[in-house]
Amino acid sequence: MKKITLLPIAFLCLCACSTAPTEAPADLVVLGGKIITMEKTQPVVEALAARGQEIIAVGREAEIRPLIAPSTEVFDLQGAVAYPGFYDAHAHFLGIGKAGMELKLGKVDSWQEIVEKVRAAAEQAQPGEWIEGRGWHQEKWKRAPEEPFEGLPRKESLDAVAPSNPVFLTHASGHMVMVNSRALEPAGITAKTPDPAGGEIVRDGKGRLVGVLRENAIGLVRKIMPPEDSPDLLMKRIRLATDECLSKGLTSFQDAGAGLSQAGVYRRLAEEGKLRIRLNLMLMDSNEKLEGHLDEMRLIDGGDHYLTIRAIKRWLDGALGSHGAWMLEPYADLPSSTGMNTETIPDMQETARLAAEHGYQLCVHAIGDRANRETLDLYEAAFRDHPDLKDPRWRIEHAQHLTPEDLPRFTKLGVIASMQPTHCTSDGPWVPQRLGEPRAGEESYLWRSIIDSGAHVASGTDAPVEDVDPIPTFYSAVTRKMSNGRAFHPEQCMSREEALRSMTLEAAYASFQEQERGSLKVGKLADLTILTGNLLEIPEEEIPEVRVVATIVGGKIRYRSE
Repeated sequence: MKKITLLPIAFLCLCACSTAPTEAPADLVVLGGKIITMEKTQPVVEALAARGQEIIAVGREAEIRPLIAPSTEVFDLQGAVAYPGFYDAHAHFLGIGKAGMELKLGKVDSWQEIVEKVRAAAEQAQPGEWIEGRGWHQEKWKRAPEEPFEGLPRKESLDAVAPSNPVFLTHASGHMVMVNSRALEPAGITAKTPDPAGGEIVRDGKGRLVGVLRENAIGLVRKIMPPEDSPDLLMKRIRLATDECLSKGLTSFQDAGAGLSQAGVYRRLAEEGKLRIRLNLMLMDSNEKLEGHLDEMRLIDGGDHYLTIRAIKRWLDGALGSHGAWMLEPYADLPSSTGMNTETIPDMQETARLAAEHGYQLCVHAIGDRANRETLDLYEAAFRDHPDLKDPRWRIEHAQHLTPEDLPRFTKLGVIASMQPTHCTSDGPWVPQRLGEPRAGEESYLWRSIIDSGAHVASGTDAPVEDVDPIPTFYSAVTRKMSNGRAFHPEQCMSREEALRSMTLEAAYASFQEQERGSLKVGKLADLTILTGNLLEIPEEEIPEVRVVATIVGGKIRYRSE
């Protein structure tokens, strides 16, 4: 980035520019490389100018230079490439912040390595202090744990290294945890404790506790853990999440699950002008709690376009990795199970009524083919009961496994598929084990089929389940290449333009914001992601090497690489 001294120039005809410069100078000018706009009329331009948060001109560099004054900040791309600000359509903001404060278990090769991490943490912890971690996945270990049950480790190995500390290790999916006896005992969980609705306390063939809790059973331990809503802790997580997202090139973020109290904190920060990334919250609380607060909490582009609250999040099932996805047929590797329905259909129907009557978008987590079908049935009934509901843009979060007969219903009902490309390439090596072939190929991660049907697909990361970095998202979308080098049913790949749209314009459309963000044109927000390479042109093998140069939100440089 550098300042450019403006020399006296003659009057220039700027008819080719998207808008003629006004007398007032720009606050920011970006030039010196390609700018991909995602606009059909001017897909690539040389320069862009912004005043305040708004883009005031795009076009050739010679056309934009007259807007530069001594006070103008000029960002010289120096050959880098600028894009509309990347928009994560589904992730968990505070989860990203929390992940920065606990044991990182996503890149380990074995359960034994995790046990050693817990041992080291216990040696540094005070007696009774909780040890938390996240990211383990039994299907990704190169070495099996000792005496596993259904491939899962046992709590005794944690008991041995942390006898004085409760241990709580969250599965990569977020839908299963591994705990030790010091966590189970104060929660009152014994071998005779009944499973809660929509959850499972895993027991082995002899009825003994394994130490694994699935879905709603997780809450039995979570409720005795130290509270996570203290002001200082919450602000630390917000700061860590913001820094992480900006460093990865994100300018907007759809938070897939914020409680009412957390939403109140975000509103205060937005009003005080303290948010540095644009957030769109999906409220996640019980129907009883939500009903009396939906009208007062609804907010569109608050805090000068930094905060929107107009969506509700619900979970209809769990995850495939934990055998919690609600399936129409039993799992191939667990024939006794078809997964879990985590919220009752009557409760979901009540949520749909609240959303329709209070002007909220409904976003339902559905991974299994049964969960997706039930969600589509729910939406169809709600739209029929509320014929005045226009352009609701209700969404299915994940839409991961679909039967072919349900595909056309997305377009017919106007339902948005909010999907996460890295789930395909991360999970692909073991999906056939869960579902069997050809079911895995016919039902799983059907981006191409959904797009071809005419439906909207918005891409996210589901961080901290996956890395919040959008570059792997793009690479997965266009290659479907797994870590083993093979592509998971590559016939379902997106084109490069489709993948980029899913991370920009489609993500904005999925939150009713396509008129203000998602592309670069006059009148839209000056949100840009600047990368070292052109994702639309570079060789496929070079995509993972692309790095973020800078992140610009509202005409302000919020992150710049060193």
